[in-house]
Amino acid sequence: MTDDLCTLSATELLALYRKRSLSPVEATRAVLARAERLNPALNCLCLLDEKAALASARASEARWRKSTPIGPVDGVPTSIKDLLLTKGWPTLRGSKAIDSKGPWNDDAPAVARLREQGAVIFGKTTTPEFGWKGVTDNPLTGITRNPWNPKLTPGGSSGGSAAAVASGIGPLTVGTDGGGSIRIPCAFTGLFGLKPSFGRVPAWPLSPFGTVAHVGPMTRTVADAALMLNVLSLPDSRDWFALPPEARDYRVGLEDGVKGLRIAYSANLGYAEVDAEVAALVKAAALRFAELGAWVDETDPGFENPGPTFAIHWFSGAASLLRGLRPAQLRDVDPGLREVAAEGAKIPLLDYLDAVKKRGALGVFMNAFHERYDLLLTPTLPLAAFEAGREVSDVLKEKRWTDWSPFSYPFNLTQQPAASIPCGLTKKGLPVGLQIVGPRYADALVLRAARAFESLQPIARPQTSKLLK
Repeated sequence: MTDDLCTLSATELLALYRKRSLSPVEATRAVLARAERLNPALNCLCLLDEKAALASARASEARWRKSTPIGPVDGVPTSIKDLLLTKGWPTLRGSKAIDSKGPWNDDAPAVARLREQGAVIFGKTTTPEFGWKGVTDNPLTGITRNPWNPKLTPGGSSGGSAAAVASGIGPLTVGTDGGGSIRIPCAFTGLFGLKPSFGRVPAWPLSPFGTVAHVGPMTRTVADAALMLNVLSLPDSRDWFALPPEARDYRVGLEDGVKGLRIAYSANLGYAEVDAEVAALVKAAALRFAELGAWVDETDPGFENPGPTFAIHWFSGAASLLRGLRPAQLRDVDPGLREVAAEGAKIPLLDYLDAVKKRGALGVFMNAFHERYDLLLTPTLPLAAFEAGREVSDVLKEKRWTDWSPFSYPFNLTQQPAASIPCGLTKKGLPVGLQIVGPRYADALVLRAARAFESLQPIARPQTSKLLK
């Protein structure tokens, strides 16, 4: 029964709470037990606070007994990526350079909203150091592993979040995405994840990587992501980039489908190399939107690879991040992060300003593209998960993580909403992701399209029993 509870979505848990056939305490105990069993194999949690979680669950239980829940996620076990401040717990960001003594007196906006709305926050999930790369390992907590195959990476930088939710350690988690860090691990672990429009979810402090960084939900169902976005998008005055609050429920219209939409499908954005098996699964998934009544046109957007533009933004952010560390602290930093920071420190100011202009031009280009097409479909990644503990899949072809993630970072530059949804399994039984990109601010449309696809092709889950052997 304990494991059965861990397979339930947040939406299903809430329905059972409402009927008083399940208690938040029972659900939380099940998640804590599952974490105790699976985290040694996955290393997806860097902090687990059983006492605080059960206290929160008991308070929620009391509210549900009176039929007075304080919010739409009251009693739902939820984890937080260890880049986001969480009051009372250290936020070490996978780094030995941060003093665990704190003080830790603040909740980041996403954490504050979840806590205010009754979520049972039970722990923090692992990340590469300061979230700098697309896989999850760091000098502080080691290597995080994929529940589909623990020899493989879950991706990153929200890899701990992905591994936790995919393995049933809580139905909800908060991720961040500065170049694919929600979508990459969702693709590698078979989850749904949404990088909302920039500013849709308030963030504070601002990421050291600047305005390419977004905060968003990672879940096992699209409905849960819509539910979670209702909470995460609530206002917070600490983020001066935040969008004006939308007076909407993202669950409303979720079942409206895609009939009549104009959808572009690009197999490779015109320049990326894609594994043949991945390409076939993604193309089949894209064509299913025609079954749903959409008009699907196979075409590339037409922009050049913005990898160099993204690298300037990302590497200069890394340089800024490390500039305040003492030499003794720097020695303990991930060598790859030190390398990209060193490259970033050499970027001339005029080159950076030129990259800002190119970023703006790409944004304008995609605005015009979406006057012709409601949505863009691409692979989330050009490959399936590879060996854990490595930054790249092939050292002969790739130097940095951005070399194998060409589909995600363009839409961090443009600040558009983009989601990854599982679209099939490889012959080796590994998940593949379909990316759904919408115009800026069209978060509800992306969710609606993802739900339409999910209705045809429900999300599969890994068999975690093998992790206990």
